[in-house]
Amino acid sequence: MQLLEAMFGLAGSRIPYIEQVSKVMLELKVLESSGLTKVLVYGSYLYKLRAKWMLQSMTEWHRQRQERGMLKLEDAMKALQLGPWMK
Repeated sequence: MQLLEAMFGLAGSRIPYIEQVSKVMLELKVLESSGLTKVLVYGSYLYKLRAKWMLQSMTEWHRQRQERGMLKLEDAMKALQLGPWMK
């Protein structure tokens, strides 16, 4: 749910802006069985393609950002490990 909130804002507050800019209509459907959310994009073919590309790019950017954060956390944890003389 963190990714959806990062992309679409709290309670989908950014969806109207994204729809206006990309000239498409978005619908979020929660798939109950898997806990995933499906993003449906409605509009003309070219606008849909552009919107899908934009959403995929945003998803990838957030994934990489989260990954970098995890790597920084790992480095910090390694730096805090006690030396063999302190065990």
